[in-house]
Amino acid sequence: MKKIFALLMICALCLVTGCGGGGEPTKKADDGAGKVKLGMITRLNASEESFSDFMKKIEETLDVKIASHTPVFFDSLTQMQSAFQSGQINEISTYRSVARYMIAKDPQFQVLKDHSLEFIDSFCFALREDDKELRDSLNRVIKEMQADGTLDRLTKEYITDINAESELPAVEMPTFDNAQTIKVAVTGDLPPLDYVSADGKPAGFNTAVLAEIGKRMLKNIELVEIDSGARAAALTSKQADVIFWAIVPVSEIIPQDSDKPDGVALTEPYYKDKVVHMIFKSKEKN
Repeated sequence: MKKIFALLMICALCLVTGCGGGGEPTKKADDGAGKVKLGMITRLNASEESFSDFMKKIEETLDVKIASHTPVFFDSLTQMQSAFQSGQINEISTYRSVARYMIAKDPQFQVLKDHSLEFIDSFCFALREDDKELRDSLNRVIKEMQADGTLDRLTKEYITDINAESELPAVEMPTFDNAQTIKVAVTGDLPPLDYVSADGKPAGFNTAVLAEIGKRMLKNIELVEIDSGARAAALTSKQADVIFWAIVPVSEIIPQDSDKPDGVALTEPYYKDKVVHMIFKSKEKN
């Protein structure tokens, strides 16, 4: 059981959350040692090299063999998809809801069937550690929305039942005169979760959640569009007060807050999703 759990932790780190470390396009995304190049959105507290080193350490510590993946980081989903199309990477690591949306948009994609390890990340908000009042307010509202079924309703409306073949519905953000404004960074790199429409307007599930939070807190929410890799910097520079975050499972191998920069606080989770790998249909292993 310990070895199986370790495998789950390793794959949980191979999460779509990365900068362009693609290099020059090649005909085959293979490093010569049979390793699979796995595209991921840039992680904020880890490098491509540290990911690889971590995998080696797990193999040595627990005497287990894991699928040989080389992480390749990208700053945006657009960059990663381009690298996928050109053959710079073999697979994309993302969430099940995002994979479903991408497949609906482009049926040449599919989820890798033999990627059967089960692990689930929890979505939450990250903010500056000294913003304790804001963190407590967000936690209170998240718990209220869980208890009264609002989060389940929004999940059904903006994720489960969404029609990916049409534009995701716009979300009207409530406004309150003379109220405090909370700046929240969005990237658009996890549709239909974190999404920015073609005309530059944030929409999708996270925006709907924020609209409900603003209404309950009687605060104005200002959405600030940034690159995924700039999320932590947006917090420290006060360009944003809140960013979206995903918590990976923890164990004795992966400590609590292992991917959380110093000075950052996390809220209670408001959504959970499974991590999957995507490939082209013609490249699926038999």
